[in-house]
Amino acid sequence: MKRRDFLKSVTAVAAGTALPAPAIWSPAKAQSRQETLLFVTESGPNNFDIHGVGTNRPGYEVSWNCYDRLMSHGKKTLADGTESYDRDTFTPELAEEWTASDKSITFKLRKNATFHDGTAITAKDVKWSFDRAVTVGGFPTFQMKAGSLEKPEQFVVVDDHTFRVDFIRKDNLTIPDLAVIVPGIYHAQLIQKHANEKDPWGLEYTKNNIAGGGAYKVARWQPGSEVVYERNDAWKSGPLPKVRRIVWRIVPSSGNRRALIERGDADISFDLPNKDFAELRQIGKVRVASTPIGNGIWYLGLNCKNPPFNNVKLRQAIAYAIPYQKIMDAVMFGLANPMYGGKTNTASNLTWPQQHGYNTDIAKAKQLMAEAGFPNGLETTLSFDLGFGVIGEPLCVLVQESLNQIGIKTTINKIPGANWRNELLKKELPMIVNTFSGWLDYPEYFFFWSYHGQNAVFNTMSYQDKAMDAYIDAARTAAAENDSAAYDKNVRGFVNKAFAEVPRIPLFQPYLNVAMQKNISGYRYWFHRQLDYRSLAKA
Repeated sequence: MKRRDFLKSVTAVAAGTALPAPAIWSPAKAQSRQETLLFVTESGPNNFDIHGVGTNRPGYEVSWNCYDRLMSHGKKTLADGTESYDRDTFTPELAEEWTASDKSITFKLRKNATFHDGTAITAKDVKWSFDRAVTVGGFPTFQMKAGSLEKPEQFVVVDDHTFRVDFIRKDNLTIPDLAVIVPGIYHAQLIQKHANEKDPWGLEYTKNNIAGGGAYKVARWQPGSEVVYERNDAWKSGPLPKVRRIVWRIVPSSGNRRALIERGDADISFDLPNKDFAELRQIGKVRVASTPIGNGIWYLGLNCKNPPFNNVKLRQAIAYAIPYQKIMDAVMFGLANPMYGGKTNTASNLTWPQQHGYNTDIAKAKQLMAEAGFPNGLETTLSFDLGFGVIGEPLCVLVQESLNQIGIKTTINKIPGANWRNELLKKELPMIVNTFSGWLDYPEYFFFWSYHGQNAVFNTMSYQDKAMDAYIDAARTAAAENDSAAYDKNVRGFVNKAFAEVPRIPLFQPYLNVAMQKNISGYRYWFHRQLDYRSLAKA
């Protein structure tokens, strides 16, 4: 089948908005169908480059599949039979081997690896890519800093196929941080042709163009509609993927996404309402994988920088007014781990996330409202990301109804997914419903991102507290030095402080739910919560 004809056929998926619809794939297209994987989601990428400003989570998926990293993770099998990445094992990707000491780690690059245009990948490209990551600012630079990867001087070209990272301090997060999405390897010469004085790192070019050498290439992109990938048959950083072509269709209607997966017209779907996932599992026509998202929570965030939520008692009042069980029942349909109802507001262990001691107590909430100086209530806005509206919207409605009982009148603010990250970075939204998960599954990593006062990215509530910063920094130091007593003290310290001052109120630990046809194999849960196409296969 010609690519043009194939694209015409998959465009018919859009007809899913008018149900019922005829089968998309005719017998004559069976071979192409077997070589093609079609998946549908609520929202798509706003940027192909994870180094870009405001790149959303769907954009991470593009970076993950189109760019290589030096190393990746091994896999393990969970209790329900689902494959998952293995946090504690590291495997070669662009680097075929490495040696580490207390002062540095040296990588030997694959000598036959090339970018998509056939240009050889060298250590100079790796250094340029790492220099870019620690220099562009924003999320990528803070992500590198999370693993003590901070200065271009740390990154050394030994020869064309040997690259070294020098450590600036002992940090248990350095090696794991080399396997996340941000330190991808970019085609330096190609990007430099499109860079200029105002855009020295070529971010405008890589926003809409791939400059990598990963397992897949973007063949076509219609923003807000679809992304079409084709396999990079020259890829040398792992086994050649079994699926030749990936079609990612954006279908905003959750009802249409469910219909497509139930009819067999789509191979994979996620971002469905939890009610649909629960029903699909019960019906049994498709396979549903549900994996607790490590180091992740949905939360109600309160802006600590600006009035009125710079008032601790007001934040505590809201924590007692949240309709936790209604959210679990009516929004999550039990497919989540509750983060409320602990015995106390002190840490019960050294894991994250864990339950806090707040529960729904309207009388207690009203009492704290009065003590906070708001006996007559207040008015504010409650914002959420429309890109994750299947959870965010009903959750906001329940919170709105409950806060109304204690005199807080909220206007729900629906922000398009493509704009959400940029709005968060402004840190002016007074109250938000949001989700965050730490890529590195360690409590000190989550708190570095979400509560540290020096973090300009995901400390979305502008929470500033020197004691909190000290706990987080000391926990990281204790982990690096294998000082278990100090680690215990400081992890409990920052968890206790987070529960007492509630700049963000943990609601639940979500599951990553994915529905797929039964002839799909190789699905693997990853810390970034997006699909890795490389391991997927169709029977």
